[in-house]
Amino acid sequence: MILLSIVEQESLYTKNQVKTKIDEDLFIRIAENDMAAFEELFRITERSVYAFALSILRKHDDALDVVQDTYLKIRAASHLYKPMGKPMAWIFTIARKLSMSKLRSKKQIADAQIEDIENDPSFSYITENEDKLVLQAAFKVLNEQEREIILLHAISGLAHHEIAKNLGIPLSTALSKYHRGLKKLRKYLVEQEVQ
Repeated sequence: MILLSIVEQESLYTKNQVKTKIDEDLFIRIAENDMAAFEELFRITERSVYAFALSILRKHDDALDVVQDTYLKIRAASHLYKPMGKPMAWIFTIARKLSMSKLRSKKQIADAQIEDIENDPSFSYITENEDKLVLQAAFKVLNEQEREIILLHAISGLAHHEIAKNLGIPLSTALSKYHRGLKKLRKYLVEQEVQ
């Protein structure tokens, strides 16, 4: 019901909102093979990385693959991380590159098989049927950046200013794309109900 409630209401999303504050010392500890630090980073960021990968790849299994590969890459390259106050941007850069590589290697067409989401019993983060319908609509009617912003906000609970910072866009752009995307989704869902 999370996605559906976001589409139905235009108020700011606060239920289950997560603040993604990452201690940049985690990367130093991960580089020193500290598994507790790695697990903490994974726990804090996993849902955001999944939502981001899903917004690009449109397929649950591919998004899970990219999440796994992202954390393997983080573990291997954590010694290269330079503290600049933007750890999520660094993680998203890795996830984006891996996602784009997966798209190129599979030579996927622009319109992924949306019914895969509907029929996938292991779709771990979206459990409500209504939310799955909204997610399917998001893949049909939203452009990539609108989809990224809405999924990052809905699935991982990132605040709009965090999304803007992590995607490297102005807050006003993130907010306008979020609201424009919600209007598109709402219109599409209303039209589907009428039919």
